[in-house]
Amino acid sequence: MTMNTEWYRIFWHTAKCGNLTRAAQELHLTQPSVSYAVKQLEQGLGVKLFDRLSKGVQLTPEGVVLFDYVEKSFQYLQAGESKITAMKGLAAGELRIGSSGPIIKHLLLPPLDRFHADNPGISIRLFQGKTPEIRERLLNHDIDLGLVHLPYEDAELDITPFADIQDGFVVGEAFRGLAEREPLTASELTQIPLLLLSKGSSTRRFVDQWLSGQGITAEANMELSSMEMLIELARRGYGAAFVTHAFAEEELAEGKLFALPTAVPIPPRRLGIAVRRGVTLPLIAESFKRLLTAARS
Repeated sequence: MTMNTEWYRIFWHTAKCGNLTRAAQELHLTQPSVSYAVKQLEQGLGVKLFDRLSKGVQLTPEGVVLFDYVEKSFQYLQAGESKITAMKGLAAGELRIGSSGPIIKHLLLPPLDRFHADNPGISIRLFQGKTPEIRERLLNHDIDLGLVHLPYEDAELDITPFADIQDGFVVGEAFRGLAEREPLTASELTQIPLLLLSKGSSTRRFVDQWLSGQGITAEANMELSSMEMLIELARRGYGAAFVTHAFAEEELAEGKLFALPTAVPIPPRRLGIAVRRGVTLPLIAESFKRLLTAARS
């Protein structure tokens, strides 16, 4: 039997009213249309659903069973409609997003705090990882938005640039004199202990490419997976850390770290918002994406 939800709706109203004519009035249909729908449903199911009485209709035992299921189905549909309405109004649902740790702390948290305060009914699911891990989470539908370093191209992702960041070498008080002299060449930089992120990170690839463009192969004295640890070790005098300036903004402002000038300028990088290509973004994620881009415009 091909399901016709209109027949079930008419059946439900008829059972509630106990009368074909009153059901027709509620549904703004003619009484023959209601009778026809009930008859079609009975024929399709192969059972009698109503006993016709002198003053109306009464459910048969099979009709009682069907009515219980139909009523629960309509309640479930109504609950679904209510859920969608709540999601449209950002009153319910979840935001699923992924990013690297430093981006979360310094660039994502401010707009995320605002979004959370404005929409307390939204559950926040946040994943921390490198760009390849974020890509896998996106393609596996584990997250809806991912923040990645650019340039980054992937045939299965759409990426929207949303923020510029500036990287550079920073040192603590022990190397402060280098920050106050003439800009350093790449070769001169390698005479200082270098503190770099682990190989495989987008930031490490970027600095390696910048140095190799000047004929220098980077050799790190310390390789760490955390930019916060690079900043801390630079502050303690262990060498020059290659970090994103925005992530060390407080230390630079307080004079705990000092930016090293370079003879060849370090170009800015961009961050992008990555989503799965060809997939409609959930309304909640779309709303947060607009907030992100507006915050950085």
